[in-house]
Amino acid sequence: MIRTRFAPSPTGYLHIGGARTALFCWAFAKKHGGSFILRIEDTDRERSTQQSVQAILDSMQWLGLDYEGPYYQMERLDRYRQIAEELIRAGKAYHCYASREELDALREQQRARGDKPRYDGRWRPENAKRLGLTPPQGGAPVVRFRNPDEGEVIFDDLVKGPIAVANSELDDLVLIRADGIPTYNFGVVVDDIDMNITHVIRGDDHVNNTPRQINIYRALGAPQPKFAHVPMILGKDGERLSKRHGAVSVMQYHDEGYLPEALVNYLARLGWSHGDEEKFSSGQLIEWFDLQHISKSPARFNPEKLAWLNQQYIKEADNARLAELVTPFLAADGCDVRSGPLLSAVVALLKERVNTVEELADAAVYFYRPLDPSDELRHRHYTAEIKPALLELQQRLAGIEWNREKINEALKAVLAAHQLKLPKIAMPLRVMVTGEAKTPSIDATLELIGREQVLSRIAKQLQAFPG
Repeated sequence: MIRTRFAPSPTGYLHIGGARTALFCWAFAKKHGGSFILRIEDTDRERSTQQSVQAILDSMQWLGLDYEGPYYQMERLDRYRQIAEELIRAGKAYHCYASREELDALREQQRARGDKPRYDGRWRPENAKRLGLTPPQGGAPVVRFRNPDEGEVIFDDLVKGPIAVANSELDDLVLIRADGIPTYNFGVVVDDIDMNITHVIRGDDHVNNTPRQINIYRALGAPQPKFAHVPMILGKDGERLSKRHGAVSVMQYHDEGYLPEALVNYLARLGWSHGDEEKFSSGQLIEWFDLQHISKSPARFNPEKLAWLNQQYIKEADNARLAELVTPFLAADGCDVRSGPLLSAVVALLKERVNTVEELADAAVYFYRPLDPSDELRHRHYTAEIKPALLELQQRLAGIEWNREKINEALKAVLAAHQLKLPKIAMPLRVMVTGEAKTPSIDATLELIGREQVLSRIAKQLQAFPG
């Protein structure tokens, strides 16, 4: 049975690269009827926070990535120590008492000689005996893995292809720190063995860790999973994705009014493809997903393309759902949606024109509270010559049945009476009632705002006209 996992460290928000990795792991497991595990690697006690854990859980829920777990490494410390002791008894690991100062001095000496800085194995039992080293009084040792001295590690990466690393390039890594906390490379192997992980899909910044981890699998006599290392995500400028490229936190996209299905769709296309398909559902992603079509080259994040894709999903979204999503944005802008037209009707009128839910809320504000037009708009559209026509329109609107058809008839009657083209009256009317120069069709806009508000706003703005 296929079992994949996503194992973030709770030291900050869940970023876009991590979310894409989680998505690929999830889609691969779902495709094969397997399980997707969420594991929180919270052993960095200085930087891990419950707030970050919650941000990860919130992001996974919002994206719709269901999982087994979550499991927490800090709840498994006894297990890591148990496995480390087994390796020590088997002669495949040992206690090392080298101090930080000793190791720093060793690295400086190696750099001075032009050598690659690495641990020299001085506390391997045979070396310690030869050098006459004895454990210091009260010193807390680390546990180091005894890396093989000869041979090489070869694995067939499911994205990158065959990779080989000589064991002579690897030193004896720390498995358990002096405080009893496992290092990343050890904890991840023990977890993946215990959780029967079959496929490790992760960012290619972990490629260099993989040979070390494979040697630990071998030392434990455990079957190793298959590895797939996914290239990183770059900004449009080719640099590593960062805050200056826009939002990089998953929940920031939530806060800015993106739909989760749009972000999932976009992330899936970052470095993976199914023919020329650009827009597809999570169900289609599961049906189509494979590791063979993950690109070997870094993907480039394009916020404009994400905005376009989000726009397509907003156009298709249920109006009642969008209304629910828009409400908090409007409330934050001082709007009480109970005091105006049915929000789902407003959403239906506006949603073709926006890229995000936040933009949708911005466009809906004038339906729920008056907006004063700018001086520039007043100067351009409030003229003495158009005032008589607007006064007549005000009278006509006060006495008609309030629907789009009758509003349109009133407009046409005033235009005919004053021999005007529609823009001559529609533009100032739009500015007067909405405070903006661009809105949907003026008759549909007036209908939704309502007679009382329309007449009140016209009366107030007519006072600003010259003459």
